[in-house]
Amino acid sequence: MPAFSTVIWVGFGIFFGFVLWKSGIAMLSSMTQLPPAPLPTGEMRKVNRKYRCDICGVELKMTMSPDEDPPPPRHCLEDMAEVAPLFD
Repeated sequence: MPAFSTVIWVGFGIFFGFVLWKSGIAMLSSMTQLPPAPLPTGEMRKVNRKYRCDICGVELKMTMSPDEDPPPPRHCLEDMAEVAPLFD
């Protein structure tokens, strides 16, 4: 008859082996899933872009756009310059 501590160690070993096996299988199966389909054309997407007019200094923050990479808006008959965000 093995000692009680040996039974506990073997039990913990089997338990941790099972947890490691299940987490490995879960990681492998998550890599085989396809990415979500893109949104339909024309549907609004959330964006966080800031623009500044080089001529008069007006600033604009764009939060929704039909494209993920929207073209810059026009102000004072010129395209506005994109401003890099300080904190995101």
